[in-house]
Amino acid sequence: METESDTPIHFGMVGGGEGAFIGKAHCRAAMLDHHFTLCCGALSRDPDNNRRSGAALGLPASRVYDTWQTMLGREAELPADQRAAAIVIATPNNLHVPIASAAIQMGFHVMCEKPAGVSLDETMALGRLLETSDRVYALTYTYNGYPMVHQARALVADGRIGAVRKIHVEYPQGWLADEPEARGVKQAVWRTQPSTAGKSGCLADIGTHAFSLAEFITGHRIAEVCAALGTYGAQRSLDDDGDILLRTEQGATGTLIASQICTGEENALKIRVYGDLGALEWRQMAPSTLLYRRRGEPALFYRSGLDQPGLYPAARERIRLPGGHPEGYLEAMANLYADFASAIRAGRREVPGLLGGVEGRRGMAFIEAALTSHSQGSQWTALRHV
Repeated sequence: METESDTPIHFGMVGGGEGAFIGKAHCRAAMLDHHFTLCCGALSRDPDNNRRSGAALGLPASRVYDTWQTMLGREAELPADQRAAAIVIATPNNLHVPIASAAIQMGFHVMCEKPAGVSLDETMALGRLLETSDRVYALTYTYNGYPMVHQARALVADGRIGAVRKIHVEYPQGWLADEPEARGVKQAVWRTQPSTAGKSGCLADIGTHAFSLAEFITGHRIAEVCAALGTYGAQRSLDDDGDILLRTEQGATGTLIASQICTGEENALKIRVYGDLGALEWRQMAPSTLLYRRRGEPALFYRSGLDQPGLYPAARERIRLPGGHPEGYLEAMANLYADFASAIRAGRREVPGLLGGVEGRRGMAFIEAALTSHSQGSQWTALRHV
């Protein structure tokens, strides 16, 4: 993806300090194409961690704030050419809506980690705030940033697989199989606690990725689910495993599997979409390849690369290198940041590929419906309208 000539947009980050994987990913992705530059942060509630993290990121001590409230207040007072224009939220789930709401009200654009919050009701309230604001609000459904995901979406939209009939999406991980929270692993502790993660563990953390990917590629809206959830960790109260049947408003059926106790798995997100004329398959751990099957014809592999044939513009414009030079997770997230920058510069709250308030609320509606279904003996349960 070519770098725009515009001056980089200043951003500040909340969370993501030392010991947090996702903070470094956001910083590197945001600045990969020179659309953004980090100018401030409230990176950790631990003062020493906050100071070390700021120094490691090259921030002056005066722009490393003790709290996110202080950061928003002081940055809002700075001249426009110095202050942060956007805020990146890389905190536990319970802070997503409070920080986003405050930032939007104070005139900042927002890029937030998913899920959008800890309940559908609070994200609905955020949605009402966004309706009265001209600020851009986006969520990092990072896997939707891959070029071959956009290729798959374009193939479906172009009718190349016909009417979608079946959707199978799965995201197995194994990192919670041995209960790392019992050893004090920070990332596991907050994700398994209702006070910080919300009412759901696995579904909120990775199930929302699978849900978003299914809707993004197919253009279908999942209407109802039948869920069976599990909690295998001995000391856990939140789900760490889930098997879900789904039906879409457009009449397709399928499955969604999300689990963090699949021993030996890494980040094996995979989706298969079947239409009456063809089918698609994409795997996150081999992201440069998209398998396309057309009824009565040999299977075809689309490959990511600037020089590769048959790619739709939406895929090609998210590629930086010739074929055979794999681009991965950071580049996919960088594509989201490029879309975010385009929206800010154009003064538009929505641009193609950028997922925000509606998608965030749909993710929360999915979690709510799945939890309700499970609690009622795995009955079919409709998603609330958002």
